[in-house]
Amino acid sequence: MTTTDATDAVTLAAAHGLHLDPATVAVNDAGLDYRVVMADDRAGRRWVLRLPRRPDVSAGMSAEVRILDLVRPVLADDGVAVPDWQVRAPGIVAYPALPGAPGLTLSDAGEPVWHMDPASPDYALRLGRLLARLHSVRVEQAAVAEVEVRTAARVRQVWRDDVARVCDEFTVAPALVDAWQAWLDDDVCWPDHTVMTHGEIYPAHVLLDDDGVITGVLDWTTARVDDPARDFSAQYGAGGEEMLRVSLAAYEEAGGRVHAGLAAQARHLWEAFPVVYALFALTTRAEKDMEAAAAMLDPDQTD
Repeated sequence: MTTTDATDAVTLAAAHGLHLDPATVAVNDAGLDYRVVMADDRAGRRWVLRLPRRPDVSAGMSAEVRILDLVRPVLADDGVAVPDWQVRAPGIVAYPALPGAPGLTLSDAGEPVWHMDPASPDYALRLGRLLARLHSVRVEQAAVAEVEVRTAARVRQVWRDDVARVCDEFTVAPALVDAWQAWLDDDVCWPDHTVMTHGEIYPAHVLLDDDGVITGVLDWTTARVDDPARDFSAQYGAGGEEMLRVSLAAYEEAGGRVHAGLAAQARHLWEAFPVVYALFALTTRAEKDMEAAAAMLDPDQTD
């Protein structure tokens, strides 16, 4: 995002009654769905502006508001905050900045910058407890709140459909196709129940205080009732098998339900990221996204 774009964001906020100081602007341009600008108001309060990148993102705003309203009181019991959207329009969302700082950001060059140890047992424990709390939201509550609810059978079928679509649209390495098919056919991995999930819970979306306590969770765009493993997959990716096991033990101790294939499912979901990115590329149809997806799906064709 250019300086001009950031200034335009401040101007847009002013049009909705939120007056920010342009001299305090900071930009985070890493998100796939939103550009993010942070700035102070006249009283010195920090605000977060989220600017949708595409019309389909704007269309999902109402659903995200319902999700936030559903999970806010549940997580607040553990001192964990979620965004409170005080400005919402098709081109902008704004909310007061939450306490704490993200565990992961990107540099100007797009490289990951860690502000915590992703292999920390302390973080793994805290994450497991947080997920037990989030997953305790009853499916019936989510349905009443008009949050998307997928059954276990639906979760598996959607993955079958998504893999098939990606294989139709792209050239995919045979080894990947075989691995995905074996996963889809493995009854042990797939859950027999679904829970309220965040969907992209990893250190970039988790806010921490100086002592490592989780103070907030950001970006609920993809939250829905779904496979519990989707909230553990990034923990496998960042912390490895050992830290995944620590999180799962803490999760179970805090009341989370652990089925036999949950750890393996988290690993499979992490390894299925090329499918997720390919679907994103098919949404944007941007040349750079299509090329990046193609390279993930069949590295040999870029040699």
